[in-house]
Amino acid sequence: MSETAETEAPIRAATRPQVPGRVIFNPLKDTSKPQEYYDEIKQKFAEARDLRLSYRPDGRAQYTSELTGALAKYEVDPHAETIVDRAPITDTVEVILIGGGFSALLTAARLRERGVESIRIVERGSDVGGTWYWNRYPGAACDVSAYDYMPLLDEMGYVPGSFYAKGPEIFAHCQAIAKRYDLYDLAVFQTTVTSTAWDAKTKLWTVGTDRGDKMTARFVIVANGTLSKPKLSKIAGMETFQGHSFHTSRFDYKYCGADLSNLKDKVVGIIGTGASAVQIIPRVGRAAKELYVFQRTPSAIDIRDDTPTDPEWAASLKPGWQEERLAKHMKGPQISEEDKAALAALPREEKIRRQENQNIEHMMRIHRRVEEVVKDKATAEALKPWYMHRCKRPCYDDEYLPAFNLPNVHLVDTDGKGITEVNARGVVFEGKEYPVDVLIYATGFEVQVTGIYNDIRGENGLELNEKYADGMRTVFGIHSAGYPNLFIMGGYQASFQFNLTFMLRTQGAHIAECIKYVRERNYSTIDATPEAEQWWVDEVIRHRGKTNRNKECTPGYYNFEGEENRRQDGNYNGGFYQYFLHMEEVRKDMEKHFRFA
Repeated sequence: MSETAETEAPIRAATRPQVPGRVIFNPLKDTSKPQEYYDEIKQKFAEARDLRLSYRPDGRAQYTSELTGALAKYEVDPHAETIVDRAPITDTVEVILIGGGFSALLTAARLRERGVESIRIVERGSDVGGTWYWNRYPGAACDVSAYDYMPLLDEMGYVPGSFYAKGPEIFAHCQAIAKRYDLYDLAVFQTTVTSTAWDAKTKLWTVGTDRGDKMTARFVIVANGTLSKPKLSKIAGMETFQGHSFHTSRFDYKYCGADLSNLKDKVVGIIGTGASAVQIIPRVGRAAKELYVFQRTPSAIDIRDDTPTDPEWAASLKPGWQEERLAKHMKGPQISEEDKAALAALPREEKIRRQENQNIEHMMRIHRRVEEVVKDKATAEALKPWYMHRCKRPCYDDEYLPAFNLPNVHLVDTDGKGITEVNARGVVFEGKEYPVDVLIYATGFEVQVTGIYNDIRGENGLELNEKYADGMRTVFGIHSAGYPNLFIMGGYQASFQFNLTFMLRTQGAHIAECIKYVRERNYSTIDATPEAEQWWVDEVIRHRGKTNRNKECTPGYYNFEGEENRRQDGNYNGGFYQYFLHMEEVRKDMEKHFRFA
């Protein structure tokens, strides 16, 4: 249950007051209010969840990411003016990385450090950057400390300009990494991998693409990202809308204007109020003639209070400073032996009760902030999130709530129902039509899907998702038996972190060490043993489902939109540090956990 503040850089107190950031619920501390107070609020949380599930019992099926036909435009790259013509590629490289975001860049950098020269990035976009290539909407910024989120700062000799880095700075950092490690040399852009097939005779992977390529590689790293493929809510009549429309990850500056000035005489609608929308809405609200915000479930909006980096602090940093921060985060808050004993003596039910009560108090502080900022009482009430902290992705923003005080910004709260109809003129909700000139879909992405657009077939031609049909089976979410020399990043059965790059750094280093081990010993392949795979599946199961937390949360992508799922089909919840230690232990005895040929 943690976000940002514990890893803050020491910034002058005058420029950065202490604000709530990293949220820690300490079971050694009891809460002061009567238990009935917390029980009543928890009941309201349950009612809000049940209402939403009653409207959308279909879970993840309420969305589509198959953007074909009339919906294909929502996936078109607005940053590439033309598709660069080229001949199909049929060469062989040592490593192919599918994707060009931080997963690929981090791992490629670690491979370069270990002497691997033949590295190719294959990327759907026209440059590296991943999420920061695609998500260039107004206000795009990191929502965790940039000193921790932006990787390879030591290696690049770079310190971010502010606590929360903006999108353009992060995108430029991605490009700088690619240049520093010579990753543009073999990179292939504007190319979607459609098939990845293992050839047992040659012990190579054949990678097919939508450009007719048949590349081969000794190692393949699936690094397509955790939130990469845009999805849309299944709304009746979407295709009939006669105005302009786009997805947030394909923000159309040609229509809106680079400074959004083209919206001054436009009525804009935005469907969704998640993390992207929270950053977009204040900017579009200030620029548009009118803005209608269609909300199903409000986000929890905490204080951001961004500040520039203190130049004295930046100048004082010693080599290895970022690695030290990572180590500190990984180990988590340290407690005394006395507190450890007290914690061990506390009954499990009491620990859960205290943590839940502190969680509720945190959310009530979020509620009070809404009341303090938003002037219209009805709008303020509608913007209050009725769920536990981290049931949905928490947001940090100081401009979102004030945007609803603007006379041209209107909240249309659907009270959990969501928008179900769009017609030629705009959005329809409960019989009322909201005509708009432009409609922005802030409806998110497919989550942690391995091999989006890509048919992955290992030994005996078994497609990876067919193997997973009876339950996910991996080691660390990275290796899967029967798929030699294939590594997966950012998928399930890994340790999910709010600051995702913490986990990606750990995975990238592990993959680089595995490839180094194979190369140094003149092996051809590395593959997880069935025994190691079963061990990790058991570990994932052991640490999932210990509480009813997921079931009690309001639907969202953190809990599969309220769907039931097998305990192994999710993230490893044994703690990030333990995840890291497991990796270290496995690498100490590679021959026990992997088959080599």
